Amino acid sequence: MELIIYGTFLALSLLAYGARRVANKGDEKKISISNINFKSFQKSFFLVYFLALLGDWLQGPYVYKLYAFYGFKESQIAILYVVGFASSVVFGTCTGPLADIWGRRKMAIAFSVIYTFCCLTKLSPNFWWLFVGRLFGGIATSMLFSTFESWYVYEHSERHGFPSEWIGITFSLTTFWNGIIAIVAGIISNVTAETLGFGPVAPFVVALLPLVVCGFMVVNTWEENYGNRKANFGGSCLDGLRIIFADEQVMLLGAVQSLLESCMYIFVFLWTPVLDTGSTPLGMVFSCFMVCIMVGSAIFSILANRGFTEAEILKNCLIMISASMAVCCYTTRPGASVIDTCISFIAFLVLEVAIGMYFPAISYLRGVVIPESNRANVMNWFRVPMNVITCGALLCLHVDAISKDKRIVFAACFVFAVTGTFLCKRFIAVFRDEERKTDVEEPEKPGLLEAEEKEEKLVEDVEQ
Repeated sequence: MELIIYGTFLALSLLAYGARRVANKGDEKKISISNINFKSFQKSFFLVYFLALLGDWLQGPYVYKLYAFYGFKESQIAILYVVGFASSVVFGTCTGPLADIWGRRKMAIAFSVIYTFCCLTKLSPNFWWLFVGRLFGGIATSMLFSTFESWYVYEHSERHGFPSEWIGITFSLTTFWNGIIAIVAGIISNVTAETLGFGPVAPFVVALLPLVVCGFMVVNTWEENYGNRKANFGGSCLDGLRIIFADEQVMLLGAVQSLLESCMYIFVFLWTPVLDTGSTPLGMVFSCFMVCIMVGSAIFSILANRGFTEAEILKNCLIMISASMAVCCYTTRPGASVIDTCISFIAFLVLEVAIGMYFPAISYLRGVVIPESNRANVMNWFRVPMNVITCGALLCLHVDAISKDKRIVFAACFVFAVTGTFLCKRFIAVFRDEERKTDVEEPEKPGLLEAEEKEEKLVEDVEQ
């Protein structure tokens, strides 16, 4: 199994390199029209965001292993995971409106402080310290996946006035480099925990450095921006929910995101017990997953350059995840053979490719569909049903029959993914109708995939 994993990592790395080269050929014109100010702005965002992602990814491969190392049972580990997801439900919905009112720069600084504290709690084998760490970790995760993106979209559109079409370019690059960072994080985790023999706590110590540096970079390089500051805090929390129910586009996109990410986070818990045979290099497995995300990012660019819309790519992601979960419904049975485990590994790789395609697609669609004034708030409400579903699935592991036969959980994920596919088809229809209305009202406005001449004209206007 170990040899298969290292060989897979090498093969996937070559595939990712080739796919990226093909994708870059189609992106050359888009990249060439980006003016100096845009590139400089991108770098200021990338530097901070990538440090935050590095601090997050370093903790990924060995969370389950660390809890097992401290002697906790699978049911206890599941509770710790549930605490993290539950805190996102309870407190995560508040981080969005708080960022809009208090300031997204301040929330990014708070993220750095809170996630640093979360890493420090991992140094203790005490269950309740780990419990508190997961509580704060859930809050920090909500900040990571809403505050940073909201800060960027506002700065891109409002402060700098760059064309909205360029947001997709930024998020595509973000997904690609996110994969690179995650691969490096997996290798660093494997080396520190396994090769150097420091144990599963080592990656969490290493994660402290990028998180602290991230906080200092936000303080020194970012400008403050806000969402809707007029609404009171309590009312603002509910505003995001009202927006979701008032707009079918937003509701459908949120439902699709919740279902897909439920599968993703349930997988985050299950991949270690499914693949760990005792000597499995978990850091390298994690790196393989992250290379697949890079492949998915490149495939997204290739498909977008060939005329596929972001919504259509999102639907294809859900189809791939459905297929992956269907395979796992058979191969993760009790007493699975080595061949079954290898097939499960391949199915997980397919899922990760789909996730790599998903991130830039959903980021673009959220940027287009969600109103700017409540962006962070709405995005955090999107995470509520996802966290509820994930918590429910993990709590089911307390049932002996489900804990012993994880095919039941994967079957539930298959249902989620198939349901998400049908909802995505509905979203595509509604989204196209809204685009037609916009085209009628604003005939001069460039569409999502307009000709290059119109993009060049936009650049000239920005540069002037």
